[in-house]
Amino acid sequence: MSIEEKKNPIPQGKYVPASRFGNIIYTAGMTPRNNGVLIHSGKVSAEEPIDSYKEAVIQAVSNALTAARNTLSEQEQLQQILSLTVYINAEEGFKAHSGIADMASEYLYEALGDAGIGSRAAIGVSSLPGGAPVEIQLIAAVSS
Repeated sequence: MSIEEKKNPIPQGKYVPASRFGNIIYTAGMTPRNNGVLIHSGKVSAEEPIDSYKEAVIQAVSNALTAARNTLSEQEQLQQILSLTVYINAEEGFKAHSGIADMASEYLYEALGDAGIGSRAAIGVSSLPGGAPVEIQLIAAVSS
């Protein structure tokens, strides 16, 4: 199933997966949920290899990209990811925030080429909804 054929991620509250104003799309924060169920939970630990969080990061960023793409009409495409924000449910002492965010950036680059790389923030937080290890939010520009 291609990314375009995916269903929107299931909101866990009263919000939409992505909203659009003109040619700018803002996604909600996306956790690593598949069909509404977290595929990974818990804090990101400095003791674990960073790659052990890759599946969760890919699921979260894929959810965000799907939500953004689902706001497009048939003639439009994502022109540029303007901003990527990666929230990390990090244990105290975790310092590899950029490594977690790099996995999301790599996914966007593979999906969109240079248009997938914009500005970025990787932010450590003390908790995330449902105990998710990561939450990812995108802002993207549209072209026809």
